[in-house]
Amino acid sequence: MKGIDIETKRKLREMGATPLLEAIEAHDDTLTFGMSFGERLRLIVDEAHSTFNHAKIEGLIRRAGLRYPGADLRRLDMVEERGLDRNVLAQLATCSFIERQQNVVFQGFTGSGKSYLGCALAKQACQHRIRAHYIRMPDLEEAWALAGDKPQGATKFLKKYAAFTLLVIDEWLLDHPDDAMRSMLLELLERRYDTGSTVFCTQYAKKDWHQRLGSGVHAHAIMDRIVHNTIWVDTGNQNMREHTTMNQ
Repeated sequence: MKGIDIETKRKLREMGATPLLEAIEAHDDTLTFGMSFGERLRLIVDEAHSTFNHAKIEGLIRRAGLRYPGADLRRLDMVEERGLDRNVLAQLATCSFIERQQNVVFQGFTGSGKSYLGCALAKQACQHRIRAHYIRMPDLEEAWALAGDKPQGATKFLKKYAAFTLLVIDEWLLDHPDDAMRSMLLELLERRYDTGSTVFCTQYAKKDWHQRLGSGVHAHAIMDRIVHNTIWVDTGNQNMREHTTMNQ
């Protein structure tokens, strides 16, 4: 498989087959001596496919904007002490909830690892080649305000955040959203309903949401689009920031 001429290399790159070209160039003929052409080609294509998938996944993770890009559902500390259910976490790791367009809520005290879990779930989705995105609610609010100053900004904003198959909203309801923000949230969640999954990371229990959303019609409508098809995970009251600091 050695000795590929410049023109063939150009054609492979032109077709977007750079991983295949790199696999061919890295191929060691001495390791496959005696194999048929088809067997050698299969090995090269397998290597190229593995490289392609890795690059695809790394790109998805990078573009997801994770607060904790190293987060991993398989490497959680103090699972039992925090009252986390390993079976629930294992089920979430399959990303089957995304296929069912279910939402997830990570709710617990400050420092209990909600953001980490949200990032870990988004990363897991990326590893399943699912387009995910992480954003803090204060940043979402700021992006929404900036969108209003641009032509077609609001439309483009909603289209962008409705398109992610998995959207993680961290610090959910940290601040009381104003009327404009409540209207946006209702429209965004309506567009995402039955089309994608949303993860909410929050320190507030479900009983507090209605009041923090303004207690009006918008509050009821927003909650109606969240609570009926959602997996609720209590992250407990252990301060994982203190735990991490003590173990460094």
